[in-house]
Amino acid sequence: MITSLSLPPLNYLLVNFLTFSLFFIFLIKKSKQHKNLKYFFLYGWLFGFGYFAISLYWISIALTFDQNFDFLFPLALLIIPTFLALFYGLVSFFFIILKPIKIISSFLVFSLIFGITEYIRGSILTGFPWNLIIYSFSNQLEFLGVLSILGTYGLNLFCISLFTCPAIFIISGTKKNIGVCTFFLIFALSFLIYGFSYKEKFNKADKIINDFNVRVIGSNISIDRFYSNVNSVLVIEELIKISNPNMSQKTIFIWPEGILPEISQRELKEYKWLFENKFNENHLLIMGINSQSIENNVKRYFNSLSVYDHELNLINHYNKINLVPFGEFLPFERILKNIGLKPLTNNYESFSRGKKRDIIELIGKNFSLKILPLICYEIIYSGKISNDHNFDLIVNISEDGWFGNSVGPKQHFVHSVLRAIESGKYVVRSANNGMAAIINPIGMIEQKVKFGQSGHVDFEESRKIQPTIFSIYGNKIFVFLILLYIFLIFSFNKIKNE
Repeated sequence: MITSLSLPPLNYLLVNFLTFSLFFIFLIKKSKQHKNLKYFFLYGWLFGFGYFAISLYWISIALTFDQNFDFLFPLALLIIPTFLALFYGLVSFFFIILKPIKIISSFLVFSLIFGITEYIRGSILTGFPWNLIIYSFSNQLEFLGVLSILGTYGLNLFCISLFTCPAIFIISGTKKNIGVCTFFLIFALSFLIYGFSYKEKFNKADKIINDFNVRVIGSNISIDRFYSNVNSVLVIEELIKISNPNMSQKTIFIWPEGILPEISQRELKEYKWLFENKFNENHLLIMGINSQSIENNVKRYFNSLSVYDHELNLINHYNKINLVPFGEFLPFERILKNIGLKPLTNNYESFSRGKKRDIIELIGKNFSLKILPLICYEIIYSGKISNDHNFDLIVNISEDGWFGNSVGPKQHFVHSVLRAIESGKYVVRSANNGMAAIINPIGMIEQKVKFGQSGHVDFEESRKIQPTIFSIYGNKIFVFLILLYIFLIFSFNKIKNE
């Protein structure tokens, strides 16, 4: 439970040195008393349950908007942390099975199992890599600069070791063991030094000034529009007002995810009259809007990011690939629908997955821009956003109103910071009931619309850096670190046994 205090928005990361060290010491002490694996699984599960119950309480808020789901509210508060805690149960379970006799090797094995398990948590089924311990450093941008090399999972593995280091001083203060822990502390310091130099290099890079503007919209339109007959005309008028288009300025406007739930992608053109005399050929509009298609006589629905010209002609679109379980689709739908369960959005119909995430090219008389589209939840996946590095900008659109005035939208936002650093690209984020912002490649928030407010921010100039090591190799870096840890484990065992 205490570990959750280290996460955004509080970021009391020092508590991790206490909780991770105590957890490790506890497992070591208990391993000397008994070997019953059931108990060790329970120890890890309890650690995880407290962590997730406190840090993810906000997920259940999404169930409060519809009376049909009231009965699920208390279950969600328990079921979600109960399930996620299973992964931490596996950490302590396998740690006891694989634990070497020597304490320093045990320390490395503990870190390795924990780091690998967190990767599995972020990958299995649809994956849920939320609240990895690395997010404790989300407001320490200089330290996070090394994400450009190691990536989130790689740095997360290192941080687990770092937070567990004090336990080694307590359990076994031998010179060799202290030396290993000192090594991790020195590396942490070297990451800071790298981060400062990386920041300085970025700030010295030449500025690129576009002859067009990207205007990112942050709105605060009620989530009730999904369940009541909210006048779509009023919503569009509000968004146009926030956009404040200038007829003489070349501008790409970005509106949030699913902002018009009652209007489909093809139907938007029926509202062309609202855009006349406000938009012209100098303008493009990017927005989140649902789309439909018929395949094999079956109607399929998609959560889409769509690009329109000033006359609302559809130029391009992207269908979301990583859907939110129970929110956007119902796992095991045929079975669960029989007991009354259904998705929260899209009028209780499941969305279908898109086939591929392609770079969207906005090439024409007035614009030249390549964007990588990420819709809401998709920003949380480290190393999985794209294999194509030939783009200028990450565009993330989101609807964060499902989680009210909780820590959820704030936790969601920091994922954008880490993706910017990993990719070495700017992230522009348009959100309803969340935080809209422009985040540069070193993770700095250059402009933002504060949570709970409406407004816009403009992206007109940038600095360019070389492709990051992580953007080229992705999670292969994490695999390399796993192999390095295994090598160190066997090396220390060998040295100590000679």
